Amino acid sequence: MDKLKSVLSGEEARREDRTVLETVNEASSLSWTTRLRAFVVCFIIGVGCTILGVGCLFLPHIGITLFIVFYTFGNICALGSTMFLMGPMKQLKRMCDKTRAVATAIMITCLVLTLCAAFWWKNFGLALLFVILQGLSFAWYSLSYIPCAREAICKLLTVCVTKPISS
Repeated sequence: MDKLKSVLSGEEARREDRTVLETVNEASSLSWTTRLRAFVVCFIIGVGCTILGVGCLFLPHIGITLFIVFYTFGNICALGSTMFLMGPMKQLKRMCDKTRAVATAIMITCLVLTLCAAFWWKNFGLALLFVILQGLSFAWYSLSYIPCAREAICKLLTVCVTKPISS
């Protein structure tokens, strides 16, 4: 009956005229408790997949492939979990901020190249290199949300590299 009412009142036609962005924005109007629960669940799935992937490394023949798949899927879930906290549009805008754009581009490129190296090129050494780059770029991206964290890491590395080791 509600469907008939919406068609007769013209609401259904207005719904079909919406853009994808409006639909996504409307769908993200969850309560804070629901957002927090979804974040925790999605993040735990991501961490669980990453740990499961590391455990798969010890399986003969297929272990490296499973590791790559689970590790990449875990990173995607962990990244996607933050969309529940701030909403998908705000998350995408923040990912493209000038402070995060390079880290985001490298991270997404490494996610794709990891899977390409494993399944398309069948070069597991290259896939493992992309896994390492994926982890480093994800960490650098995550540090951008902590005020002054990147600067502190850069200063720490500068001090460690320039200071001679005394015996």
